[in-house]
Amino acid sequence: MGHMDENKKVQVMNVSYSNMDHGELLEAAVSCAADRRQAMIVFLNTDVVVKAEKDRALARIIRESEYVLADGMPLVWISRLFRRPLKEKVSGSDFVPLLCERAAREGFSVFFVGGKPEVLDLAMKRLAARYPGIRIAGFDSPPVGFEKDRAEIRRLNDKIRNAAPDILIACLGCPKQEKYLYKFRKSLGVPLCVCAGATVDFLSGTVKRAPAWMSDHGLEWFYRFLQEPGRLFKRYFIDDMRVLGLVVRYWHQRKE
Repeated sequence: MGHMDENKKVQVMNVSYSNMDHGELLEAAVSCAADRRQAMIVFLNTDVVVKAEKDRALARIIRESEYVLADGMPLVWISRLFRRPLKEKVSGSDFVPLLCERAAREGFSVFFVGGKPEVLDLAMKRLAARYPGIRIAGFDSPPVGFEKDRAEIRRLNDKIRNAAPDILIACLGCPKQEKYLYKFRKSLGVPLCVCAGATVDFLSGTVKRAPAWMSDHGLEWFYRFLQEPGRLFKRYFIDDMRVLGLVVRYWHQRKE
């Protein structure tokens, strides 16, 4: 099928990205679900790129994931700076609705993990209304700290195995979702695993997406910051600024 042909990885700083647009990723994802071929999709923003520099387990997961997308205009700009231009920003919260629409049309079943129980409930109701015929195999909102609780992990894994979905969408935040899926995806036997961050919040309508013009100009982070300044100040203004340090360091390394 040549499905990996369109997934040539492009190395930018410390990450190899799949240089695909939304449409190409969607076709690849659907073919994995159809052929029951295991694949994992991860979406990286500057926050994750900075984390991966120090978290070696996360870096390895990104390296071994079949599809790695740049979810942030700054990463697309950095790719151009390094003359390895990525086609476009591909965000989990844009991609998941496209995937759900396609799943509804082609009969693939979907399982969602993550989000607060009431938010997840609302998201599933809205999803069923928006894509009539979508097969929701199940959903689960594991408690905070579940990843350290073996009984809780076993409960969740059994629930997913029994539901046997074609697509598993994890909205647990980074790096928790990546580490959970990486560790258990083989034993869960789900063809397509997607790390989707805050997507459940967007699907439920409890958190508003930035207007398209802001996203296109790399200002989505600023829109989110204005919604939750207390929670996001450190992430955007301290942690994410470290990406500039990475740019400088990798820029100097490139000639050596």
